[in-house]
Amino acid sequence: MNQKKKKYSFTFMQPRDFIPRIVALFPGPAGRNYSWAAFGKDCLAGVIVGIVALPLSMAFSISAGGTPAQGLYTAITAGFCISLLGGSKFQIGGPTGAFVIIIFGIIQKHGTAGLITATLLAGIILVIMGVSGLGRFIKFIPYPVTTGFTTGIGVLIFSQQVKDFFGLQITASAPAFFEKWREYILFFPTLDPLIAGIGAGTMALIILVRRFFPRIPGAAVGVTVATVLCHFLALPVETIGTRFGGIPASLPMPVAPAMSWSLIRAVLPDAFTIALLAAIESLLSAVVADSMTGDRHNANMELAAQGIGNITSALFGGIPATGAIARTATNIKSGAVSPVAGIVHALTLVVFILLLAPAASAIPLASLSAVLMVVSWDMSNVGRCFRLIRRSPKSDAAVLITTFFLTIAFDLTFAVEVGVILAVFLFLRRMIEVTDIKSENDDLMTELAFGNLEKKTKDSIIALSRKDIEIYEITGPFFFGVADMLQHILRRVARTPRFLILRMRDVPVIDSTGIAALESFLMQCRHRKIQLMLCETREPPRKVLEKAGFIGDMGAEWVLPTLEEALEKAGMPLDR
Repeated sequence: MNQKKKKYSFTFMQPRDFIPRIVALFPGPAGRNYSWAAFGKDCLAGVIVGIVALPLSMAFSISAGGTPAQGLYTAITAGFCISLLGGSKFQIGGPTGAFVIIIFGIIQKHGTAGLITATLLAGIILVIMGVSGLGRFIKFIPYPVTTGFTTGIGVLIFSQQVKDFFGLQITASAPAFFEKWREYILFFPTLDPLIAGIGAGTMALIILVRRFFPRIPGAAVGVTVATVLCHFLALPVETIGTRFGGIPASLPMPVAPAMSWSLIRAVLPDAFTIALLAAIESLLSAVVADSMTGDRHNANMELAAQGIGNITSALFGGIPATGAIARTATNIKSGAVSPVAGIVHALTLVVFILLLAPAASAIPLASLSAVLMVVSWDMSNVGRCFRLIRRSPKSDAAVLITTFFLTIAFDLTFAVEVGVILAVFLFLRRMIEVTDIKSENDDLMTELAFGNLEKKTKDSIIALSRKDIEIYEITGPFFFGVADMLQHILRRVARTPRFLILRMRDVPVIDSTGIAALESFLMQCRHRKIQLMLCETREPPRKVLEKAGFIGDMGAEWVLPTLEEALEKAGMPLDR
């Protein structure tokens, strides 16, 4: 019993639980020896993941309205912290597609200062989530909700890339989804065949490499080939250099953001959305890593590390970061054995900035758009979405469709908030479905007829047959969603009994609303001169009832451990 309570109760992390996975590499009570062979595997995997992360980090940042340098700074700083301090052995952190739409909205409303403030606040929220033990609960958000907004994000990312992929001559694209597609249709005659060819060629090359050479990073190959061709053929296409002026060849110094109370209040809802998305995606990525390796991550330590990573990213002028599922899977497939691979991945990006930053200026934007279109298709996973809609209960399908529609038609923050609320109501609906209050008189008479109860309850049997005793059983959690069921019992009783027994053997928990319902029910019973009795009450609900004073008000003598004892007591003389 105690172990079960410790496993599921809301408790702050103990110091012994706040241990990053990298500590296990060192000799000691919690560690083991880390060999040079393992280090070699981690270095190889880290370099491969760094090559994969290079175009993705820049592409995600550009698509979100930031600069390619911000994406690289985020992958380096946040990725380093997440691997160094995280609770997963294989997690790779950095910019991901989940944040593209919300970052774009924050920059549009509050500028870069608002984005940095929101990222910093989200990091603080994530640290609080981890330290307070919320990591174990985040993963219980229903699958239809996460699938709905993930698919919606994929569709929005794909939609954002159409302009650069086809080279459409749109000066200021509309932010809203439907207006954006209206512009695409109107401006489609301005399509540039050369730019569209580069985008299509990059996409085809990525798909072919993934199909025939799955161990080679297709995105890196596609972008490299497109860049080399455009540079040596001097093709007139827009590049990172022509739009952003290139990438700095050094890392910036950390700077504390200039924040005001008005700005904090303005971006706080977005910060909560970033924190929730980061928590969901990072823990989902850690679960995927566990399923691929047989490892087990520390969810609370992982959330704390994600928070520190986002705080660090904000200090270096970066964007929000979280665990990246595709890069984490690549890390594992490349032979990583410890968090050192994630640290090497960050250092690989540092080397790129220091030595190869000028080369990045020649990357065509159409090729980066092709990369993101492939990523958006992977994120949306349309086939999985339709299977879920077709095979799931109608309520789950409705939640998925609603979350998806709100994501693309309105605002991601609003969609996540509504999705979480829908998740709560979905949970309540499930709990209400499994909770019931039913009459036990007929079932009990059958039990008595077959001799399953003790003979000493003979007097109570006679009383029960005369309807002097009514027995009802509550099954399931007795909380605010079902408390009103209790009020219908007295309406169902045709004759006023002398005793009314509530069996509570299948009530695992009771909340304050359930207690209030019992108190109201007790008053109604007293008004009708019915003696209320409880029996077979589990220990946790009983303690709650004692602490609330209900048992003292009712009389402890009327709370019996078994139904037989309750029936025997009901057979005793009672002053009316």
